[in-house]
Amino acid sequence: MKSICVYCGSNTGAKPVYADRAVALGQRIAREGLALVYGGGNVGLMGTVADAALQAGGEVIGVIPEQLVGWEVAHQGLSRLEVVANMHERKMRMFDLSDAFIALPGGFGTLDEMFEMLTWRQLGIGDRPCAFLDVDGFYAPLMAMIDRMVEERFLHPDQRQDLWHGDDLDALFAWMRDYRPAQADKWMDEKRRKSLR
Repeated sequence: MKSICVYCGSNTGAKPVYADRAVALGQRIAREGLALVYGGGNVGLMGTVADAALQAGGEVIGVIPEQLVGWEVAHQGLSRLEVVANMHERKMRMFDLSDAFIALPGGFGTLDEMFEMLTWRQLGIGDRPCAFLDVDGFYAPLMAMIDRMVEERFLHPDQRQDLWHGDDLDALFAWMRDYRPAQADKWMDEKRRKSLR
């Protein structure tokens, strides 16, 4: 593992603890000797995690669409800033650059990017660890929804277990370094799967 992609809010959120954890994560990535890959912004938790990694001596690579550069939210102090045409190219480029994915608190964009990585992993496009770093219970309702997906047979239990969720950085980094992807099939029912062929 050489790099970690962090998805997070372009706002800082309602509680100071969100920014505190973004700082801790950015510093930890740098101390681990890993590159931080993120959305290239200088605002919100995005700017916070990037600045923390930079101040700790880490390499930080930002990937940002042209539209957001035009809105003047691009971070100009990064190790490298890549400007791409659109959000689709951004997600693909961040995937190419990253060995693991972590979500800090955020909004639609954060969930969109993380769930695309989870979907790609489910379909065998990628096999990299995905984790939700919880802060003050922010992701507890989402985990309950994912558990409901398992209960209602829309998600394989092994794929649920393949997703890390917690608030301990030591446990998170240990899990990522030892990660082995689940071999669970996307299709829950063999009979249904055969009927689709």
